[in-house]
Amino acid sequence: MTERELQLLGFKKEESDGTECVDSDGKRWIEDEFYYYSLDIAAGFAFITCASDEVGEDGQWFVEFFDSDPQIRFMEFGELQALINLITSRIVK
Repeated sequence: MTERELQLLGFKKEESDGTECVDSDGKRWIEDEFYYYSLDIAAGFAFITCASDEVGEDGQWFVEFFDSDPQIRFMEFGELQALINLITSRIVK
């Protein structure tokens, strides 16, 4: 899936600044900046993408349910679009 397709589905870009990390030996380093996309469907029910530094060499992104075990992964725009449409059409307002 491309970034443009994620945006078409309503995903929002979330940016992470470089973070200073310290290991148990006191060694310090800065994690690189990265970004990802997320889509909140309902409270406690959301999708999240891989981080920008995990995107495949082909530039394709994948999407997973946030915080699920086991992980459930989507690679195809059409499949994810159909699922999002189905879920959002069933939201009781």
